[in-house]
Amino acid sequence: MRAGSSQRHVVVVGGGPAGHRLTDAVLARDADRALRVTLVTEEAHRPYDRVALSRRFAGPVDLELTTTAAWDPDRVEVRTATAAEAIDPVARTVRLSDGSTLDYDELVLATGSTPPIPDIAGREHARVFRTIDDVDWLTAETDRLAAFHGRRPRVVVAGGGLLGLEAAGGLAARGADVAIVHSGRWLMSAQLDEGGGQALSRLIALKGMALHLGVRPAAVETDPDGAVSGVLLADGRRLLADVVVVAIGIRPRDELAVEAGITRAPGGGIAIGADCATSAEHVWAIGEVASFEGRCTGLVAPSNAMAEVVADRLLGGDRVFASIDDAANLKLADVDVATFGDAKGTTEGCLEVVYADPARGLHQKIVLSGDARTLLGGAFVGDSAPYASLRPLLGTELGVEAAAFLSAPGGEAPDTGELPDSVLVCSCNAVTAGAIRTAIDEQGCTELGPLKACTRAGTQCGSCVPLVQKLLRAELAKSGIETSRALCEHFALPRQELFESVRVLRLRSFDAVLERFGQGAGCDICKPVVASILASQGGGHPLAGGRAGLQDTNDRALANMQKDGTYSVMPRVPGGEIDPKKLAVIAAVAEEYGLYTKISGGQRIDMFGARLEQLPEIWRRLVDAGMESGQAYGKALRTVKSCVGSAWCRYGVQDSTAMAIRLELRYRGLRAPHKFKSGVSGCARECAEARAKDFGIIATEQGWNLYVGGNGGYQPTHAQLLAGDLDDETLIRYIDRFLMYYIRTADRLQRTARWIEELPGGLEHVREVVVEDSLGLADELEAAMAEHVDHYEDEWAATLADPEKLRRFRSFVNAPAVPDPSLTRVEERGQLRPASEEERAAGRAVPIAGAVLAVRGRA
Repeated sequence: MRAGSSQRHVVVVGGGPAGHRLTDAVLARDADRALRVTLVTEEAHRPYDRVALSRRFAGPVDLELTTTAAWDPDRVEVRTATAAEAIDPVARTVRLSDGSTLDYDELVLATGSTPPIPDIAGREHARVFRTIDDVDWLTAETDRLAAFHGRRPRVVVAGGGLLGLEAAGGLAARGADVAIVHSGRWLMSAQLDEGGGQALSRLIALKGMALHLGVRPAAVETDPDGAVSGVLLADGRRLLADVVVVAIGIRPRDELAVEAGITRAPGGGIAIGADCATSAEHVWAIGEVASFEGRCTGLVAPSNAMAEVVADRLLGGDRVFASIDDAANLKLADVDVATFGDAKGTTEGCLEVVYADPARGLHQKIVLSGDARTLLGGAFVGDSAPYASLRPLLGTELGVEAAAFLSAPGGEAPDTGELPDSVLVCSCNAVTAGAIRTAIDEQGCTELGPLKACTRAGTQCGSCVPLVQKLLRAELAKSGIETSRALCEHFALPRQELFESVRVLRLRSFDAVLERFGQGAGCDICKPVVASILASQGGGHPLAGGRAGLQDTNDRALANMQKDGTYSVMPRVPGGEIDPKKLAVIAAVAEEYGLYTKISGGQRIDMFGARLEQLPEIWRRLVDAGMESGQAYGKALRTVKSCVGSAWCRYGVQDSTAMAIRLELRYRGLRAPHKFKSGVSGCARECAEARAKDFGIIATEQGWNLYVGGNGGYQPTHAQLLAGDLDDETLIRYIDRFLMYYIRTADRLQRTARWIEELPGGLEHVREVVVEDSLGLADELEAAMAEHVDHYEDEWAATLADPEKLRRFRSFVNAPAVPDPSLTRVEERGQLRPASEEERAAGRAVPIAGAVLAVRGRA
């Protein structure tokens, strides 16, 4: 304790996230007010959220960390625009750039890192992406260049890691033409394997950014006036550029400590032990400048953990820093990337469960121990939804099949049971499931906002928010408290209200819907829902107007993904009626492409085993023969099954085949909250199994009986009679109303059976609306259906006519014309291995499918 003070003085050098967290943690622990803190930062800003720095490209948003405003000024002094110039560990003083000197009892070095610029010609003209001032300069300069040249400014970003991609994405969103130069053979090569990097490359390329991989910049070139004009690459190519941004990693700012005689780690950074103490007494180091076990890290979670350790130690505790958490998330709109643990699968004997869908720019991998039980890590590109569920389970036995967490099964992530209290939910802030439950049950945090504020869970990178929300709902349900009906964290409205809002305002894009009713960038819950809402209101082709990135895997490929990574192709066969010429075309296509054929339960012929790049070729053959998409991939009408009815059957009383064809052609392509099916039986013998369908029709002597709310599958349900003895036109009017009312009011992924069960009044309410028009909606619902019928187009034919849409049907952006013959598929396991010479000689090597579900072992 310094003379003249009743409090010990803690000086924190560095106003980044680590310094901020240390100060905050000290105040939270120090109930006796034994410590006072002086935080020194060379930036003009108070501590702000560097994790969210890229958000400032969209405008001058306030990134200041909110808790700084609550700091007691009698206990915390923040000195901005002031640098620490020298440390004297013996005298325990810090000399500052303003000429003053601070005495300290404890010194915490949180000086962070600096972004290096390679030693190349013209390096002084390159900029970096590190601070608020950097972002503000880049936005102002690109705006100036756009106005001056009258064109989009050209930006070259050197670095394809997390920071480089965030800088590139932010500048591209502002209208710049962006090229990314990266020394690795794929993007984010420090975190992702080649498959993940290739998928990420596709997503980045689809956003209009040019990629130059496996090459380094050799020089920044300027014109005679000294303005940047381009970048010379090491391979001799030249890229035009108005601005060059370098984001190739970090270099710990350890010079202050080194000059004071404090031990530097061999690879750079201030050497620390598990207590975060340095070689000098009363001096600690945290964050990016601290080297633990010979390693520095630029991630926020370990920085926060170090800060908590030092805060505890300053107040007499014995907390230790155990290890560096490598979990990482890319903050880039419409590009999901998340990794954790052994994401590259380097552990000896580990297994990798991989699912890839190049059409969607998707690559997901779970790494397991050799016995396929313990979770070692994961990497997710294109859809990081599994990250929230899996990240807390790192190092534990999953208890369910790992593949069930991935997108291949096409459903919700499996329920692994209640998380133990000890499981870490928020790695950034070290918040456990038990701490979250305590805040809910004992501190009254019954809404997400207060819960986040109370526990800090989800307040930094935000990736754990879905899991925090899930825990909140589970705890509230235990207490009998009604939970929020919000669609997801980005939309407070439930699907039903969102549908009506979009309809009334006639919004036509996801961005418009998000701007009006949402927040953030959206997720894999709300994106497909909004895409479905837009499509069911005349939104057009699912791959047009920026909607491709919103779609689920199958909708995006316009084909059904199978478990081996290939696709099935199912043309529409209305009512099961098909002529011999079309049968011959299907047979010829199946034989030419080596497809497995099967007659489906919906009276159609399905062809299995097509690769992604083969789909357009196959569609063209079918479309030319007069066939069209059967929408087997969509949350839409699948089939209207029928018997032969009165046309052939001696028991038939109505022409069920003609009615089935009429209904299927009317409702084809109609998007809904879930897939739906129909059946038409020509008599009471029910050969078409109409009562097992979402809407089913059974012929009577007087007309048709209409049944609704049936389905097979997970919870088989018999449809119930809605109205009887209907003539053709009345039947169709009632079906129009029923389907449109379902589409408007059902929840996401809710089948008609569950929808009717959960409606107040159930089937009787549906009858009142559809038959009696109790809500006065009949004309409106019928008009909506008429609009759908009038604007229907075959999605296969429309894709074939549009070169831009066809670009999506390549395995990867740099896919070779001829697949690698050195790989073959082991059919019974889905594994990949090099083909033997004998297999290649025998012609047994087959091209890898455009998408792969594989289990690979690492010796």
